[in-house]
Amino acid sequence: MGKICILVVDDEPVGREILAENLSVEGYQVVEADSGQAAWTLIDATPDRFDAILLDRMMPDMDGIEILRRVKMRSDMMHVPVIMQTAMTADAEVLEGLRAGAYYYLTKPFSADTLLAIVAAATRDFRGHKELEDEVKRQGRTLGCLAEARFVYRTPDEARSLATLLANAAPEPGRVVLGLSELMLNAIEHGNLAIGYQQKSALIEADRLPDEIASRLARPEFAARRAEVEIRRSAGELIFRIRDQGAGFNWLGYLEMSPERAFDTHGRGIAMSRMISFDRLEYHGCGNEVEAAISL
Repeated sequence: MGKICILVVDDEPVGREILAENLSVEGYQVVEADSGQAAWTLIDATPDRFDAILLDRMMPDMDGIEILRRVKMRSDMMHVPVIMQTAMTADAEVLEGLRAGAYYYLTKPFSADTLLAIVAAATRDFRGHKELEDEVKRQGRTLGCLAEARFVYRTPDEARSLATLLANAAPEPGRVVLGLSELMLNAIEHGNLAIGYQQKSALIEADRLPDEIASRLARPEFAARRAEVEIRRSAGELIFRIRDQGAGFNWLGYLEMSPERAFDTHGRGIAMSRMISFDRLEYHGCGNEVEAAISL
């Protein structure tokens, strides 16, 4: 993949210049738009150009929510991350943006470090999703006749490989692979390896998450733990059941996009899986088993 390209949309010249300068120094390619209408013209003409859109919420001609809704209505852009920058931090306003598809937020005023952390998280997630979708396409529809199977896995690489394979059992593999990989990775990181939410935030900020995962996989208390995924085709559904050997967690607060987590660098995977990839998603027991299904 080439250089990461960010569309910066802000009607305030000084604010837009500061955003563009910070991102350019970090190595991003930046395209600027000084109004909502100018942004939409760029997006509509070149939908595959941008890896993320940094969007001001309040603009006079076409506000950020309207642009966001238009972007998410396009099948070729529904996974492109939109980062909403706003001074409106009340839960109701944030929730409106989350429901429209703004899974990443920046509160004005924000520091350069905060800006770069959120942009890095959004583009990392997007490019990871694109890689999964590309791998699904390369593998082809190999599992269309699968009735039932069970697999065990231990590492993030094994989780991603299995997710791209098993997604081919679904009518829309590209849709399913995103959510399936999120749930399977959660079973390793948060389940088997017991990396808590705040711990993961700190590890991402320090760029140490992969190293910590590798370290814990080698520790005696975690080395023998395995996660498993079962896939079963019924008359009306394709069902994925994922289990880990961890202590579980309080999953109820993660089924919906939460205003409290909107400004974090992670914590969207379960809600996004439920909203985008699956028609049904249910946790069982203490939270170390999840069943996700799509209608056939």
